[in-house]
Amino acid sequence: MELELTEEQRMLKTAASGFLKKECPPALAWEMREDERGYPPSLWQKMIEMGWTGVMVPETYGGIGGDFMDLCVILEALGEVCAPGPFFSTVVLGGLAVMELGTEAQKEALLSRIATGECIMALAADEEEAWCDASFIKTRGLREAGGYRISGTKLFVENAHVADIILCVVTGPAEGSLSVLLVQGDAPGLRITPLKTLAGERQCEVVFDRVEVKASDVLGEAEKAAPGFDRLLDQAAVAKCAELVGCLQTAFDMTVAYAKEREQFGRPIGSFQAVQHHCADMLIDLDGARFATYQAAWRIAGRMPWSREVAVAKAWTSDVARKVTLKAHQIHGAISFCEEHPLHVFYRKAKSGEVAFGDADFHLERVAGGLGL
Repeated sequence: MELELTEEQRMLKTAASGFLKKECPPALAWEMREDERGYPPSLWQKMIEMGWTGVMVPETYGGIGGDFMDLCVILEALGEVCAPGPFFSTVVLGGLAVMELGTEAQKEALLSRIATGECIMALAADEEEAWCDASFIKTRGLREAGGYRISGTKLFVENAHVADIILCVVTGPAEGSLSVLLVQGDAPGLRITPLKTLAGERQCEVVFDRVEVKASDVLGEAEKAAPGFDRLLDQAAVAKCAELVGCLQTAFDMTVAYAKEREQFGRPIGSFQAVQHHCADMLIDLDGARFATYQAAWRIAGRMPWSREVAVAKAWTSDVARKVTLKAHQIHGAISFCEEHPLHVFYRKAKSGEVAFGDADFHLERVAGGLGL
């Protein structure tokens, strides 16, 4: 098993990192907290022009035709600068949902729009009692003549306020049955309320008040989306790990640089053994997160069984996201507690990613279950 990036992927990573460090300094993510949209349209347009929105879209639908590892390379670069925007909700959640569940006609219609940046998507899955567990979803899609009527409330729907299409996960009449319905972002009966979040991400409460959709707006087959949706959540978890790895890499680099320049008692604090031990622990944790993430992504790209590797990657990465950023704050000392300091951006992003698509405890339970414990 080869977990190193290919030459093409290393070139992609270098190009993406260089572009984002120039176009998206960490201060931009901090500034976008107060922006109504949550991201600058000019940056999103440049990502589209770079071809990133079509990285996993097959060439027949107007994309680049890359694999899941290529996607993770870009996500790692995005995480390095905590880039704001609808990339994750559209390309990862929306694009992968269409690829996993959609009919050939739906793939042709939707993937090409994702690749060209014409369509922003949002996934509405989480509910008050349904966090990373589809079996607790209560939002219903009631069959009516010619379509469905949706009633229910979804939480933490990222970028719903700017989405052209919201993918709403609903339960069917049969136990354990799920459908994913394509809802237009301006559909009558839809109420979208932005939520205040720690990392400044644009997550929303979305209320579906008897929202009508046509029968043709079912993504794939009605009431048979559960297996594909589970695969989507696994892929989203690893994609979030890749983003976190980039975030933690920058936090680590900032900390090492600070330890080399900050002086106490007439010498850089990085010369003290205790600080060196902290930096060594951070690097070990970061490398573990990167390689666990790459292993899971490699298996997903090869369409091999991946459940255990995904759970291990997310459990480890969620755990070290907290550890690495806390050590970064400890080494920086008081200066990093000022809101103006960029470390805040990475700490908040790490905390948000820690719980997204299941925290460490959730995925450790999955590992234990796979071992029969």
